Amino acid sequence: MADRTTSSITVDADRAGVMAVIADFPAYPEWAGQVKSAEILTTGADGRPETVRFVLDAGVISDTYTLGYTWHDDESVSWRVVEPGKMISELAGSYLLAGSGSGTDVTYELAVDLKVPMIGMIKRKAEKVIVDTALKGLKKRAEGR
Repeated sequence: MADRTTSSITVDADRAGVMAVIADFPAYPEWAGQVKSAEILTTGADGRPETVRFVLDAGVISDTYTLGYTWHDDESVSWRVVEPGKMISELAGSYLLAGSGSGTDVTYELAVDLKVPMIGMIKRKAEKVIVDTALKGLKKRAEGR
């Protein structure tokens, strides 16, 4: 899983506010376009979600899978597949948050491997759509709080 899609955006909210939106998985269908549902299965000692089951419909990539999360205060969160779906064999990503004036710079990195053959260019395009839609939705949601 060498190829990753990375993009960044500046959000007019503090890191804690942005991270609160990221950790509010049941609300993802309201702002992360391709996520149809997100169910928290387990939480860690810090109260943040540890495993989350997703239903995703991103056009060429539609699936149900479970991700495991690792949180680093309000600085970053990373995830990877703990239960693959029918199409997705691997999915790993992260949000990195850095203070920027009165706001927060958010960098989203994502890599997806599929069980079905797909031309790399099409897979990268699907990743880019997922990343860009998520960042725009995250910005709108965090700034609207």
